[in-house]
Amino acid sequence: MAIRDMLLPEFDEEMKNTRKLLERLPDQLSDYKPHPKSMAMNRLAGHVAELAGWAKETFTREVLEFDMDNYVPFEPKSRQEVLDAFDKNAKAGREALAAAKDEDFPVIWSLKDTKGNTILSMPRAACYRGMVMSHMIHHRAQLGVYLRLNEIEIPGMYGPSADEMKFWQRAQGA
Repeated sequence: MAIRDMLLPEFDEEMKNTRKLLERLPDQLSDYKPHPKSMAMNRLAGHVAELAGWAKETFTREVLEFDMDNYVPFEPKSRQEVLDAFDKNAKAGREALAAAKDEDFPVIWSLKDTKGNTILSMPRAACYRGMVMSHMIHHRAQLGVYLRLNEIEIPGMYGPSADEMKFWQRAQGA
């Protein structure tokens, strides 16, 4: 079995879970922060939507040059804007992963600044796992905390959430 065929079911499941959480965002996003050092809600939601497409960058190039000085972060203003970006990026990421061959996974992938300095360099397999999937799951969890702190019910990711449990318990007559 090809490596991609082992990874695609997980990719699909994590994208499904991520979209489920993004669907719970308020219609209009705010710049709410739970702490001064935290990202604003709209920026964090935008980052989660962007991360879905990083698989494309991982599998379609060996070097990504990142212009930190001119980077403009995605700061959506609405839930629909987040969902549209997420859907587009998840589709592109899935297509790139689905096209990957086994020999693509050990190829070294690098992130460099515009001066040619290497920020990080690792096999694509490690980049995909750490910089794409784990990174997205990490920020998705942060976004879940933001929703919880704003009294927005959150969906379960790997089983029912506390919000979903109360409905399940009522259905069971508890």
